[in-house]
Amino acid sequence: MDKEQMAIARLQDAARLSLHRYGKPLLITYSGGKDSQVLVALAERSGIDFEVVNSHTTADAPETVYFIREQFMQMEGRGINCTIEKPRYKGKPTSMWSLIPQKMMPPTRLVRYCCAVLKENTGRDRFIATGVRWAESTRRKNSRGVMELMHKDPAKRIILMGDNDEKRQLFETCNLKSKMTVNPIVDWSDDDVWDYTHSEHLPVNPLYCEGHKRVGCIGCPMAGGADSMSSCAGRNMRNFTLRPLKGCWKLAEPKESSATGRLAEMFSAGGWKIKTLLANLVCSMRREINENLFAEGAR
Repeated sequence: MDKEQMAIARLQDAARLSLHRYGKPLLITYSGGKDSQVLVALAERSGIDFEVVNSHTTADAPETVYFIREQFMQMEGRGINCTIEKPRYKGKPTSMWSLIPQKMMPPTRLVRYCCAVLKENTGRDRFIATGVRWAESTRRKNSRGVMELMHKDPAKRIILMGDNDEKRQLFETCNLKSKMTVNPIVDWSDDDVWDYTHSEHLPVNPLYCEGHKRVGCIGCPMAGGADSMSSCAGRNMRNFTLRPLKGCWKLAEPKESSATGRLAEMFSAGGWKIKTLLANLVCSMRREINENLFAEGAR
């Protein structure tokens, strides 16, 4: 069985389990990147009943936000139910830009509160499908599987590393109410994804055409090397200074006069690159851009 057929079989199994366990269709997570674009195409080809959801992180590049809006309009035209989930923290609407002052530091490789708040709450008590792939990182190769049942108690988590994993029966019969995940293209390489994208003539996020290998959140500390967004949406950020950063902090916490100094010191810690954060804060997609885009789209 080739990789396309295997991925389709995984989606069909997950869709069956989703209806049986939750009484709801499989939920496809969509980020606007190449992997989620392939995932949606495979789900359509599989003939399953599914929905699509995007976690609006408030830290995506404007090009990605516009691309997601365009793709959702087209999907809805094909009869696919699409939803945009906006983040909440402690019961209130939030964004990356309000989280940084509250946490007193930007997210780092070791403290990635951003993912937990902005993305990982999506699909709670649902069966979700993601575009996670082992080729993306060693950590994912060692910790992510074909199917997963996540639980706050590590002892109760079930991760199937292969389609014939001996724990499969336990996975299918487990009655724990928690998020279940299928990763249909987990064993695909980058070349597999791009070959499928080109052969099926799938739409592509324009940021890939500007040289970005990944199109996740701007300034993500997990994106390394030249792709760590020292340029934002095609705009070079080398000439920016600390002044916009101070302005952003004052906007968030105008009464904390000493907080700016503390925050600036933290920016160089935990693997966070100052130039990356500055690109975050002075880039044209400041928080009001994403908020305005979706407020406009909701009208």
